[in-house]
Amino acid sequence: MNIAGSIRTTGLAVTLSWGWKRAVIALLAGAASSLAMEPFNAWPVLFVTFPIAIWLIDGAGAGRLGGVPAAALAGWLFGFGYFVPGLYWIGNAFLVDAQTFAWLMPFAVIGLPAYLALFTALGFALARLIWTRDASRILALAVALTVGEWLRGHVLTGFPWNAFGYALTEPLPLAQTASLIGLWGLTFLSVAIFASPAVLIDGRDRSQRPWIAPVTAVILLLAMAVYGAVRLSRHPTEFVDNVKLRIMQPNLTQDARFNYSAKAAVMQKYLTLSDRATGPHSARVGGATILIWPESAFPFFLAREADAMAQIADLLPKGTILITGSVRAPDLPPGVRITRAYNSIYVIGDDGTILSTYDKLHLVPFGEFLPFQGLMEKLGFVQLTKVRGGFIPGTIRRTIELPNAPSVLPLICYEAIFPGAIESRGGRPGWIVNLTNDGWFGISTGPHQHLQQARMRAIEEGLPLVRAANTGISVVTDPVGRIVARLDLGVEGVLDSRLPVAIPPTPYARAGDVPAAIMVTIALVLVIRRRREH
Repeated sequence: MNIAGSIRTTGLAVTLSWGWKRAVIALLAGAASSLAMEPFNAWPVLFVTFPIAIWLIDGAGAGRLGGVPAAALAGWLFGFGYFVPGLYWIGNAFLVDAQTFAWLMPFAVIGLPAYLALFTALGFALARLIWTRDASRILALAVALTVGEWLRGHVLTGFPWNAFGYALTEPLPLAQTASLIGLWGLTFLSVAIFASPAVLIDGRDRSQRPWIAPVTAVILLLAMAVYGAVRLSRHPTEFVDNVKLRIMQPNLTQDARFNYSAKAAVMQKYLTLSDRATGPHSARVGGATILIWPESAFPFFLAREADAMAQIADLLPKGTILITGSVRAPDLPPGVRITRAYNSIYVIGDDGTILSTYDKLHLVPFGEFLPFQGLMEKLGFVQLTKVRGGFIPGTIRRTIELPNAPSVLPLICYEAIFPGAIESRGGRPGWIVNLTNDGWFGISTGPHQHLQQARMRAIEEGLPLVRAANTGISVVTDPVGRIVARLDLGVEGVLDSRLPVAIPPTPYARAGDVPAAIMVTIALVLVIRRRREH
């Protein structure tokens, strides 16, 4: 049997499947799809799994209400299968304080994927509502899943982790299309391209030339690769004069970072590691002009610890600044007990003065706050960080001016996973600094995925990314996403690098998600038109 015959046989078997067999197929297809993400990047698997999604929706037509409920169920199973292996690492966070939180681990590992799969179910259901009988149903799925993924990235503060568009971010030339259409445009293209082989099962009653769709998809992939290669060649890595970075990666276990009794040991480790010599004639702090420490670097309020601030001043050579994460106490009258805090970034001068602060805007649900905080606390629940009342969110995203260096846009932790979140007061920055603490998630796939998404923000915006992570992965990338310096996961050390130069604003930086919205709208019009013709 030839390849076309095998595809046709498989497609018909999936389309005609029902009951538990259909459920297993959807679950396994979703699970296999997770291999397209970091650190595996096995995106060719989607040429198998997304056609299965098409065939599952084809087969839903025999169900009630036009097959919409059956398609939604298949979509939920596909999504659940996708998110469980893709997000298993979240369970590690519940083992940091196992005595308090271990019993909640199954709810996180199963409950979050079950919730996120609702958006995949919505995508399948919407697709079934506009389904056609010919190759245009590929566009119907692309439109519907893009809408579902966009909603997943926005509803209830949003969680666009492992959006399907990230499948087209490796190798690097493919990722350059994000500079034109962003993550949601890549999501639309990913679904349309990878689902295209599904039409090879179509008979003459559906299409005279079913091969056109997959051939077009391959041509589109090649065009993306060529565009990316040209863009990379036109933007070689260049560096800012007289700016040298040193990123300190302490690789501390998560329990130490919330233990006040470890204050002295943590501080000493930071100071010693930051001043580590990397050569026989190394200058203080490696000669860096900007020293960078990761998110929530201390188990205490840094600005309220005079001895710690004095130690930082002693560490920093003349003309060197420190960018560090720290919890920050709100401004309260003297004697008032501090019960809540900000998750913040400080910029500290060589004399120990605080030059600027930034407070995290987009807090992590269940990590930094609880939905319906007051009610859930009355029921006995606390978030992972155990801050009573939850962290206080910041109010504005703004660019920070730095002495003798380009202005910087600060992003804390998973703020970097949100496309379009780069807009800020203070004009276009010269680079992005992302301070994070992935120590919650151990040696797992999570930190790799986090880096993949932060790196996409650099490509979308045309801005260098400097990422300092407690346990890794710390990197410096140029504005087209090339990694120019890297410190791997689970490694203690320092990363020295120069600061890459930004390039002019990309089309995505200027237009945002408008091009992606136009693509989806045009595709929707074409699908509806074909549906009416049949």
